[in-house]
Amino acid sequence: MKRSQPGIVVLLLLVGLVVGFLVEVTAAATGSPIVILPITLPIALVVIGVAVVVLAWPIRQATHGKPGRRVDPFMAIRVAVLAKASAFSGALILGGGIGILVYVLTRSVLPAVPSIWLAIGMALGAALLLVGGLVAEHFCTLPPDDDDENERGEVRA
Repeated sequence: MKRSQPGIVVLLLLVGLVVGFLVEVTAAATGSPIVILPITLPIALVVIGVAVVVLAWPIRQATHGKPGRRVDPFMAIRVAVLAKASAFSGALILGGGIGILVYVLTRSVLPAVPSIWLAIGMALGAALLLVGGLVAEHFCTLPPDDDDENERGEVRA
């Protein structure tokens, strides 16, 4: 499995931004109330981001630590997939939070202050989830094998 590419993460962030902004515009155009996020969303995003890093830490210790420590390959791939999913969903939710925040802050009449802080909290929680996913993904990579490559980076035959 390859590590997450920055282009895909930025693309997901932009998609989330557009969708978050358009959801707010559609809600306002139809006369519905704007989206008010629950207080538990930023907390849950931070907890998930920390949990992903905590799950990846033993894999990092086994792959970069003392020789002889074994890594359960099934656990490692599960954590790596969870890390990639966390990074992608964090980017998408971060974009959505920024889109909501952009909509709210560009209105001539601002809504109640708590809704602005909840949108900021969602964006910050999603940013921490994104960073946690990328860090955990880095923890799940194997170090380069010096025996397999020569000084120029070519594979020995």
